[in-house]
Amino acid sequence: MVEKKLIKVKDLEVLVYKKNIKNFHLNVLPPEGTVRVSVPISVSDETVRLFIIKKLPWIKKHIKNFQSQSRQTKRRYVSGESHYFKGQRYLLRIEESKRPKIEIKNKKYIYFYVPKHYTQEQRENYYQNWLRKELKKELETLIPKWEKIIGIKVNEVKIKKMKTRWGTCNPEAKRIWINLELIKKPIECLEYIIVHEMIHFFEKKHNKKFKAYMDKFLPKWEAYKRQLNEFILEDL
Repeated sequence: MVEKKLIKVKDLEVLVYKKNIKNFHLNVLPPEGTVRVSVPISVSDETVRLFIIKKLPWIKKHIKNFQSQSRQTKRRYVSGESHYFKGQRYLLRIEESKRPKIEIKNKKYIYFYVPKHYTQEQRENYYQNWLRKELKKELETLIPKWEKIIGIKVNEVKIKKMKTRWGTCNPEAKRIWINLELIKKPIECLEYIIVHEMIHFFEKKHNKKFKAYMDKFLPKWEAYKRQLNEFILEDL
């Protein structure tokens, strides 16, 4: 059983999860610096507040790191905008067409062919669906690759937009969720998240055993993690 609540500590909102665990686990999560703490079920809210206050310098340092990252403003899907795809920056070119279509040309431009009557919302929906299809193509290659390397079977992979996580999983069901935003990041960052979630099938906690698995299967995982968290973000 997990009890979830939001508590305020000074000017900070903290997601608190009370679980059947023995120790406190504190995380500042990308991409926005959301603060999450998991604590034993019996711990009082006041004890949680005292714990957070003690950790405030560490928390604020990590939040500042996330907030200092470069961010793109919300996309309007018009010519001249910068869009990221697989870690590379492209300029968007809008062309009028009877049917919508997206093509990458000259390793510099994303051509978006759009019917004249399309609203901004329709443009966004089509573009997001294109990103989803491109991410699905990558996953169809990368999941089998890493299943073979790690020696496990993933029963289901889902794609969704997430504000606080690049990926998550259900180890019992062997199900993985991947953040749609990862198709904008370098492919090695996507691989890092895939491996990270797969390793959780073996080990749920981010402990020495978990890190040993990561070192074994993806020796440069810490570099990929830093690269992912330093990469430009887009306001959702």
